[in-house]
Amino acid sequence: MGVARLVLAGLAVLAFVALIVVGVLSLVGALDPDPESVTLPPPPTSSPADVTPMAVAPTGPTASAAAPASGRVPTVLVQCERDRCPMVFLKVVGGDVLLNREMVKDEQVQSFDAKIDVVLADSTAVRVQVNGAVRPPGESGERQEFTVSRDG
Repeated sequence: MGVARLVLAGLAVLAFVALIVVGVLSLVGALDPDPESVTLPPPPTSSPADVTPMAVAPTGPTASAAAPASGRVPTVLVQCERDRCPMVFLKVVGGDVLLNREMVKDEQVQSFDAKIDVVLADSTAVRVQVNGAVRPPGESGERQEFTVSRDG
């Protein structure tokens, strides 16, 4: 019986070491992910018609991206104007988080919900339209928080 107990103790130690190795590898992968292998899931939405993230061709300062083919003007439209735009957060007031991540150049997100909370880590990195009107950016690097409401 002495040998069986030693084998059982050895297996327990081996399982413990294996769990530690797997835990360390998972921690290293979580702290330093390879950006090319990470894919972001689409933001959760209350309905597909309410929020439309999209990549578009570059637009000029006079081009209007606020009027989609349906003719409806979104309550808010945010477009990234730099290679990488710091954290952009959109949330339906009293509801779901629509977007909570960085954006890439020319990426857009729009929402048709009645009231949306918006937080921009750097207000000069993005172009914001509220009910079709361009919102002026703040100072360089300025964080902005505001709530937009649907007109009409």
